[in-house]
Amino acid sequence: MQEQLNLKVTMKALLWGLVFAFPILCTHQQICKLRGKFSLNHSAEEGEVIIGGMFNVHSDRIERLHSFTNVPQETQCRRFDFRAFRLVQTMIFAIEEINKNPALLPSVSLGYRIYDDCSSPTIATKAALALINGKGQFVDEKCKQRPLVSALIGGGSSSESIAVTRLTGPFRIPLVSYFSTCACLSNKDNFPTFYRTIPSDYHQSKFLAHIVKKFGWTWIGTVRVNNDYGNFGTQAFVETVEKLGVCIAFSESFYRTDPRERVMEIVEVIKKSSTKVVVAFSSTREMRILLKELLHQNVTDIQWIGSEAWVTADLLTPEENVKILVGTIGSAIRRSEIPGLRDFLLQVKPFLVPGDVLVKEFWETAFQCSLTSEDAKNRVNDSAEMQQCTGNERLEELQNAYSDVDIDGSTYNVYKAVYALAHAFHNMLACKNGKGPFVNSTCVNISNFEPWQVLRYMQTVNFRTKNGDNVYFDEKGDPVAAYDLVNWQINSKGVAQIQTIGYYDGSAPPGREVVLSGRSITWRGGQSKVPLAVCAESCPFGTRKFIRKGQPICCFDCTPCSEGEVSNTTDSTDCVKCPAEYWPNVSRDKCIPKEIEFLSYTEILGIVLATLALFGVCLAVATLIVFVRYKDTPIVKANNSELSFLLLFAIVLCFLCSLTFIGQPSLWSCILGRIAFGITFVLSISCILVKTMIVLFVFKARVPNNSMLKYFGATQQRLSIFVLTFIQGLISVLWLVIAPPFPMKNTRYYKDIIILECNVGSVTAFYLVSAYIGTLSCVCFILAFLARKLPDNFNEAKFITFSMLTFCAVWIAFIPAYVSSPGKYTTASEVFAILTSNFGLLLCIFVPKCYVVLLKPENNTKKFLMGKEPSKRL
Repeated sequence: MQEQLNLKVTMKALLWGLVFAFPILCTHQQICKLRGKFSLNHSAEEGEVIIGGMFNVHSDRIERLHSFTNVPQETQCRRFDFRAFRLVQTMIFAIEEINKNPALLPSVSLGYRIYDDCSSPTIATKAALALINGKGQFVDEKCKQRPLVSALIGGGSSSESIAVTRLTGPFRIPLVSYFSTCACLSNKDNFPTFYRTIPSDYHQSKFLAHIVKKFGWTWIGTVRVNNDYGNFGTQAFVETVEKLGVCIAFSESFYRTDPRERVMEIVEVIKKSSTKVVVAFSSTREMRILLKELLHQNVTDIQWIGSEAWVTADLLTPEENVKILVGTIGSAIRRSEIPGLRDFLLQVKPFLVPGDVLVKEFWETAFQCSLTSEDAKNRVNDSAEMQQCTGNERLEELQNAYSDVDIDGSTYNVYKAVYALAHAFHNMLACKNGKGPFVNSTCVNISNFEPWQVLRYMQTVNFRTKNGDNVYFDEKGDPVAAYDLVNWQINSKGVAQIQTIGYYDGSAPPGREVVLSGRSITWRGGQSKVPLAVCAESCPFGTRKFIRKGQPICCFDCTPCSEGEVSNTTDSTDCVKCPAEYWPNVSRDKCIPKEIEFLSYTEILGIVLATLALFGVCLAVATLIVFVRYKDTPIVKANNSELSFLLLFAIVLCFLCSLTFIGQPSLWSCILGRIAFGITFVLSISCILVKTMIVLFVFKARVPNNSMLKYFGATQQRLSIFVLTFIQGLISVLWLVIAPPFPMKNTRYYKDIIILECNVGSVTAFYLVSAYIGTLSCVCFILAFLARKLPDNFNEAKFITFSMLTFCAVWIAFIPAYVSSPGKYTTASEVFAILTSNFGLLLCIFVPKCYVVLLKPENNTKKFLMGKEPSKRL
């Protein structure tokens, strides 16, 4: 699209340029005659080497529609531009300074021809053709004369430079621009003869993009002039700024010839937009049109970021500047004082150059007077005759862009452009025969050289100005990029003025190009606080951005990080998952170690269970002491004191093994707890089983004096207990060999808690140990149930039945509790089951006997124990 636009501008420029400046009629006499008038305003001074100049001395023109049936009328320029006239005088000043310098181009005088191109690519093309060919009425058929100028300085806009360079490029005439910034002009394939002393918009776009990012603006609008400068500049800016995460809320363009309705549409877009930070790549005239319309609609709350083309220009009245432009920031061409220039500008007098129409118009416009009496009578201003000028008016009293040299860096660019060409000429003339760059190592003659030969020396230009700035061109014809960052502020008099608040150095290392001076910045409306320009508020720590559907990436909602994830940066796009043993804190901005949970001796539950275990041990030991103390009494003898002692010992071990389940699991506690639990419980149940069998054998013998007890004596009893316990021990050994229990960190139940527990290792071995205990318990319960109707005075079978009933009930209830209790409560339920079952055995079997021994000694007799009273049923 941009190439089509460039082609359109170029073709239009060529068409009207050929019509006005180069339309010739070749007759049968082979004489080419100029058709059409040539009346461009210009200034000229002869010299041995002529430099052509083109400046926007007038910023506007009266557009006429051509019918193509009559000879087109001359374009009439209007709105004299004092700033552009200052540039014209700067070029003249630089040429005169060079002519006076014996060290630069000695014995060679420079001349100039300067035309007003009226800010039009079409007229600029016409001026370029006039500079190359002259304004003669007739041209011979051979056209052997060389161009009148050896090089051009001009290009007040990128569109003008594109049009002129494409026209003069085939003739290899160098053009040095002081104000054309389009990055497209750096393409040497398309513009091989183009050079400039102003940086490319590539650097300006980069500069402005970094400024936008530096102040935290992520949601901005853009407005541009619809020409090469605005389109290419905005394109480069948008490409750069989007890489920095900034989004464009709107992008509007217009041109000075567009109807007012188009400007009103842009103002309406700006008013409705949620952002009030707007970047404007525009020329002065388009920006003036837009600002006037904004003032008309009282839209003054915009934070402008301006390009170098308009940000330092005097666009409005002082009152209007204060109202709408205060707070504006933007890039400006680096300013530098040119020694002697101000004095030169103030010495311009119309009577010193009587034939110079540009000086004449400048004088009349600046002082609102007429230099000739006839014009003074004919021109009317405010219904009164215009005052006649004396020619001695004081320029020092002027307050306009002509005398304000410090406000605009383009003056320095013109100065450098003249010196760059002068140094190229100097290097060319300093060539020594035999060492030249041309055929047979020849050099050129000052009286007869072609512009294309100057191009060979443009890349050799490398000099230092009086201010110490180094000037040279890179392979693209661009200079070193340097900008000032300026800010519109209100001074003590209440007048808007421009202050430098930083700069951009394109030669600095990456990341250090932009430097702020530390000076306070004034923002829109004179505020001191940086305006906010975001589509959405920044997402704080612990959240991430969630892009709104169908909207740019800068428009998002903040959503909390998911479970197990954190974010510790603002506007994070993703949350980071915490390591396995870490979990987010409450604000989800940091991973902290997960809480470690196990059944501890320091917590209430652990203390209670440990106390119960120790109490059980003490109770069992006390019972053992009682039985040892009264071992010769009938009730102790009747209960098989040896088995009772062994059972009490096993119960003590069961109480003690429960303590291994409390505390932080370790390898030894896991192994000891599981193995000890299995073996001691089997030992306890084996003792109860043998006691139950003895009771059955004694009371179930059918034939008197033929008791089966003689086949199940003490040796058989001990062997039975040993065998039953040995089987459990063998299973436990296999368990230890195959896959012993080990401590593990369980994260299945809680995401933010690590449960330290013992893993059983071999599940098969665990089930075998548990099944074996369960089998013995069931057998013992069945046998005890069968012996429940023994004589009442002998309570052994009944008490065993109750104890086994309690034992089985506890462990049956333990299964669902174990499955449903997470974490440390699983271990607690297991310890509770161990303690409860042991207390059941101890209380049901031994407490009744201790009661008789200690509190009812009269019943502790063989006669009472052998009583014939029927026993009560269960």
